[in-house]
Amino acid sequence: MLAAVQFPSWIHPEILPFFPQFPLRWYGLMYLVGFAITYLLFKYQVKKRTLGYSDDDISGFFLAGIIGLIIGARLFGTLLYDPSGIYWRKPWLIFWPFGEGGTFTGFMGMSFHGGFVGLVVGVLIYSKRLRLDFLQWADMIAVAAPLGYTFGRLGNFINAELWGKVSTAPWAMVFPAARRFPSSLGWVREVAQKTGIALDGALVNLPRHPSQLYEALFEGIFLWLVLWFMVRPRNPFKGFAVGAYVAGYGIVRFVIEYFREPDADLGYIIKLGDPDASIHLYSTPLNFSMGQLLCLLMIIGGLGFIAVRWRLSKRSVSLLAAAATERAKIEHAKKKLKHR
Repeated sequence: MLAAVQFPSWIHPEILPFFPQFPLRWYGLMYLVGFAITYLLFKYQVKKRTLGYSDDDISGFFLAGIIGLIIGARLFGTLLYDPSGIYWRKPWLIFWPFGEGGTFTGFMGMSFHGGFVGLVVGVLIYSKRLRLDFLQWADMIAVAAPLGYTFGRLGNFINAELWGKVSTAPWAMVFPAARRFPSSLGWVREVAQKTGIALDGALVNLPRHPSQLYEALFEGIFLWLVLWFMVRPRNPFKGFAVGAYVAGYGIVRFVIEYFREPDADLGYIIKLGDPDASIHLYSTPLNFSMGQLLCLLMIIGGLGFIAVRWRLSKRSVSLLAAAATERAKIEHAKKKLKHR
């Protein structure tokens, strides 16, 4: 029987692992690549539509979004997901990019949901300030963002973090920093036997779903293909792409959360299935993580937003049609008076 897939030993979080004095990490570079790709796709749409905005307008809008994203992602990641409470007691550490001993760590611990909220707030403020058509611009960034997001999840994989639940799938992977389990447990011995893992110690590192790659593929590439090639050309009204992205991401992420291990200190927030179910194994679809609850809010919010925008756009069309009819009646009356 083949042993489980081992996390590639040649992958290091640092770009220059042999020069620790240069703290350049792939995770940060992946974020920059993701921002750059999203920016280019966004700029392409602005130019393609000949909207007449300058490069400064585009750069400013995008920069406002990035700043909002980083602030929101960091606030959610530290204040909502960190159970120690240290960031509530010492809030100045939220944006302090150095760890113990003064080592540069960057902003490790970023929440997508927080980043999304921050992005919306950032671009909304910028749009109000410059009197831009917020929904028009938001639609363009919504169909571009998933492809850039792909690289953020690849950065998580390179960091060998945010791994999935224990699995016997042929592609399941052993992550070096993942939690070890007592080899005395029955389910541990069963998984080890199925995956060819040797039980030669008191603790064993079992293979897990590479959920970071699942997210990169489905929340990133798949969702981008749907939005870019199906939603973007047929966008029926302003705001539709935004709602489609929010709901689409929520649906895809909700499903993937079943394969991703919840935060150990949070566990399952709602336990409608087995209340004693382990967070390390999939056992029931009725236990829900914090990520799934936030995704559920995204699904409801995205679909609700589409419904509201559809009704408003339909009403606008009706008002425009009524106004056109009224103008036609006035012109007809003028012509009749002229011929008298």
